[in-house]
Amino acid sequence: METGSLPVELWRLILAYLPLPDLGRCCQVCRAWRELIFSLDNTRWRQLCLGRPECRHPNWPSRPHLEPPSWREALRQHALAARTWTRNGSEIQSSACLLFFRRRKDRRVWHVGPGCEFETLRGALGVVGPYDRVVLHPGVYEEQAEVALKVPVELVGLGLLGEVALLVCMEQQCPTARLCNLVFMPPWFSTVVYKTSWGHVQLDNCNFEGAQLQIRGPGTCQARFCSFSQGSSAHLLGVVISLLDSCDFSGSDAASVTVEGPPASERNWACKHLAALARTFPSQFGSSPSSPRGSSAGEPDPAGGVKKEYVSMEDWKRRTGGDAVCQGTVIEDGWSDGEHSDGEEPKQDGTQNSKKLFTLIYKIPHENHGLSHLLKPREDGSLPLASSPEPPSATPEPLTLQQELDRDPEAQMLASSVLGCIARRCLFRDGKGGVHLSNYGQARLEENVFRGLNYAVRCIQNSTIVMLRNEVCECRASGVFLRLSAQGVIAENNIHSNGEAGLDIRKGANPIILCNKIHSGLRSGVVVLGNGKGSIRSNLIYNNKEAGVYILFSGNPVVSGNHIFQGQAAGVAINENGRGMITENVIRENQWGGVDIRRGGDPVLRNNHICYGYSDGVVVGERGRGLIEGNHVYCNKGCGVWVMSSSLPQLLGNYIIHNCMYGLAVFCRKDPENAEAREGNWPGQDGGDAVNGERRAAEGEARDGQENFNEEGELFAWESDLDSEDERHSARRSISVALVEGNCLSYNGAVGLYVKSSEALNVFGNLVNSNCGPGIAVLQSSQLTRLVTNCIVQNGRGGVTVEKDCRVELRGNGIYENSGHGVRLSGNGQIVENDVVGNCGCGIQVSASTDMKVLRNRVQPVQGCGIALLGPVKGAVHDNILFQGHPDNKKSLLHVDPGSESCVLRNNSILKPNNSCAPAPPWVLENPPPRPLASSPAGLSSSQYPSRLGISMTARVGATVESGCHSGSMFCSIL
Repeated sequence: METGSLPVELWRLILAYLPLPDLGRCCQVCRAWRELIFSLDNTRWRQLCLGRPECRHPNWPSRPHLEPPSWREALRQHALAARTWTRNGSEIQSSACLLFFRRRKDRRVWHVGPGCEFETLRGALGVVGPYDRVVLHPGVYEEQAEVALKVPVELVGLGLLGEVALLVCMEQQCPTARLCNLVFMPPWFSTVVYKTSWGHVQLDNCNFEGAQLQIRGPGTCQARFCSFSQGSSAHLLGVVISLLDSCDFSGSDAASVTVEGPPASERNWACKHLAALARTFPSQFGSSPSSPRGSSAGEPDPAGGVKKEYVSMEDWKRRTGGDAVCQGTVIEDGWSDGEHSDGEEPKQDGTQNSKKLFTLIYKIPHENHGLSHLLKPREDGSLPLASSPEPPSATPEPLTLQQELDRDPEAQMLASSVLGCIARRCLFRDGKGGVHLSNYGQARLEENVFRGLNYAVRCIQNSTIVMLRNEVCECRASGVFLRLSAQGVIAENNIHSNGEAGLDIRKGANPIILCNKIHSGLRSGVVVLGNGKGSIRSNLIYNNKEAGVYILFSGNPVVSGNHIFQGQAAGVAINENGRGMITENVIRENQWGGVDIRRGGDPVLRNNHICYGYSDGVVVGERGRGLIEGNHVYCNKGCGVWVMSSSLPQLLGNYIIHNCMYGLAVFCRKDPENAEAREGNWPGQDGGDAVNGERRAAEGEARDGQENFNEEGELFAWESDLDSEDERHSARRSISVALVEGNCLSYNGAVGLYVKSSEALNVFGNLVNSNCGPGIAVLQSSQLTRLVTNCIVQNGRGGVTVEKDCRVELRGNGIYENSGHGVRLSGNGQIVENDVVGNCGCGIQVSASTDMKVLRNRVQPVQGCGIALLGPVKGAVHDNILFQGHPDNKKSLLHVDPGSESCVLRNNSILKPNNSCAPAPPWVLENPPPRPLASSPAGLSSSQYPSRLGISMTARVGATVESGCHSGSMFCSIL
């Protein structure tokens, strides 16, 4: 019979009446018939699958609203499951042929129930033979003592699920058994309804109500489409492998699944079969339709398009409603870089009018100084970051899971392991806990949903967890909790909307966390504390109420390649002696500091993009430390980097550019004169009161809701690992002075480097250019601030400004073409061997100084004096070379007020052309060439810098974490 003799629609209508055996026979007729039968997937095959009482929806329990890829394949899997429990490997090996015929010949069906062969289950089990089927008719079967299964048997409930209930406690003493379509409830004498210590049990479409399933290794279990409710749970003790597939766990009083103990050394016959079945699970490492990397239906992907988006400074100002020009500049009344020298007319416009009056006629070439390559166009015509008027247009994308596994063999090996408990496509909901691993237990969780629990997964005591593509949400505490040397791989999960941290790592736990979405938490995204470690790579961490990644109490993770964005507090916070390697992340659009380091925090912060934040880029608060190297800090609404004077960071080779306020600000912790700045109300900032009110509200909220790191209310205390190799041997030596070296501070909205500190500071080899305010401003510095071999060029006001009572050493700097004075000094210190050329105001202006030395400098102003001593100045000015810049400049190149008679002037050279009609003299800066002389250290590795010793760890902690706001930063608090 040809299929073409009738329309296809009519054939489908006819075939829809065939039972399952006849459909199977029709598939074997020919290829055309086979394709015709397969086309009935959404009609007849769906009807047959859902019409069997032992079959549930293939996507039950977590996604029953979604159609499966194939109803026919789902029915096939149900049919195969009815036979797999009989695959006893040892018997097949002994005599496969005889065993096959014996099962077909000897297998019998026994009926139990009112009016049947047996009234009780115990009576039927007393006479059944190996592999017989016992059919239980509707009713409740109760046994007053434990029932033993001594031969392989299949127990099947007749009718709909729930019509056959067993109040029994069964112990399996045979190699294999199958239970199908039954409801288990605990008898009066035990909560354990089924247990085995060496055999294999298969559970299909069963319900457990207030009961416990107990499997002890080398026993194994395969549970499919089962429901564990009303406090039911599964306890797996020392299992080699067990499989929980499409099960529903709800209302548990403790953990729904408990995995305890290392896998038993002995194995039963089912281990090989279950391992093969587990490996057939599709898309083990690749992306799947439920993968959290893509956005779900109706949910916009917050990262979509942002990573590749071109963002200009105008777009950023329009997006944030801010203005990048001198926004929030903290300069007290009476401080002005436009102070004029003797006889100079005051200017309404700062120093901008000076450019209209004079240009540099006798220009001295200085373009070939040591940092000039950071300002010159590249060979392809593009501009380097230091001289580009636009911020970087793109950020690195996170790696895919496959890329991460390819470069990490350890993670690949762990992700491929199939030992222990394997739970896939299960639903854990509305209970105390999901999966609990302890004492070297092992588990693998794939595509499960954890919702409405106290915690989803707890892995402790050297246990190993593999989590792939699960959803963890709405937990009242942390979602995933690892401690006591736990390890494993947590990859491509969607962890969101949890009451505490999404991931909590502590007490020596060392997991690998890859390519997850961790978002919308009511606290932090990831917390690492108490000597916790871990490798946190290529995750999307966003929209958490507190820090995206929070490291404290000697936590020491590797945080690499993540996108941490749109958080309501800091992006990454390192506090209370936290450490860590924070590398190559994109930290953007966070409400508070992109990275916040305080109270003994000592991380390595390297090669990150910290951008578009609503406050400061990097905050180094009280007693903060750290190596901050090679980062791109740009387009933050506050400062690029904010440092408290009681901290000791090392800032090496960073690009701190296009920030709306200061590039780098170093503030005193206690500064009564700067109270408004400490409160976040910056003079000259629009809407300062509103910002201040919002920040105070956020501070109060943070204090009211401190991060609770206690485990379910118990006291929080642990012993540190005093023998840790990481703590005893560190590659970094200690430093006693904060170090700023090899950075580019460019195009910031206020001062490039702003210092109002009570401690010493070393500033070496930096490029400070094109900032809207002065290049460097030192307003308060009771200790010595050393400015050595820096290039300070083309800033909107002066080059270097030093206020009274400050101690500063300027040595070997190049200060070129700034719109104000080159150097304006009102404090004490030394100005030695600098090149101060092309500045619109005075070259060097010194006023009211009690101890000052100006030695061996080369100075050429555009207008104004070369060196001006105003008021009573004490010190020495000698061996300087002063060049005239314009023939019409009538200011004296060396101006001394009458009150400065005690200042020693010696061997200063003043060079002017012979007459105004003469050609420009061939003045050059040579012996030495233009300063700074050293090439830029930006981009060098940390091994080429002074290194330091790691901070000593906390021995014991017994208190909650302190939240709150610290003075100086725009929003400043970590959490």
